[in-house]
Amino acid sequence: MDNLAADSDEVEPIDLWEEEDEAEPKIGDGGDGGGVIVQNCPWGEKVLSIARDVLPQFGDDIEIFSFKTSPRGYIYVRLDRLCNEYGCPNMEDIQSYSHEYKKRLDEAGAVGDIPADLALEVSSPGADRLLRIPNDLERFKEMAMRVVYVERGDRGHVEKEGVFFLESMEAEAGRCIWRLADVKENRDPSAKGRPFTRKQKDWRLELPFEMIQQVTLYLDYQ
Repeated sequence: MDNLAADSDEVEPIDLWEEEDEAEPKIGDGGDGGGVIVQNCPWGEKVLSIARDVLPQFGDDIEIFSFKTSPRGYIYVRLDRLCNEYGCPNMEDIQSYSHEYKKRLDEAGAVGDIPADLALEVSSPGADRLLRIPNDLERFKEMAMRVVYVERGDRGHVEKEGVFFLESMEAEAGRCIWRLADVKENRDPSAKGRPFTRKQKDWRLELPFEMIQQVTLYLDYQ
């Protein structure tokens, strides 16, 4: 994941930089799972409002993917570029947004609206983000996805995983249909480069949204 902290001369000094939690990502966690988490910060909603106010000057295809504040005075923002294949903004996007947002934070801090010593990190969510269901499925339907799901079996629910392409989706019905992706994990090692069989090409998996546990982009096409 591409990360770019705001330049040191643009950030009020804090004794130690606080690293984000290394916990397994979850949808809406304010990190790789997207969403907004302001925790117990009385100034959290204010800095979130400022972050959103800065967005329009960067065009319609830049959005905030995730936003998180820490009681120790840290702000983490991950930007999503909608027109990018993987949703990743470039370094210029990140630098420009970081500069403008920090300037607005400094102005608010100078008049006492927020603490004057907040630290900022602006970054890309990266291609390993968790995809939001169902919204992101349609967005990335041209790409292979790794899907972790639960399947009902004779002995109860069984967790499974596979690499698929989205065949179709019925948002109102709350279900989607997947087909096998022609990737290394789905090929028979003994096939020695031969294409999918008719059975593999015709195979489909229908999943209700509630049976899907996690979806990420599949990046290894070797």
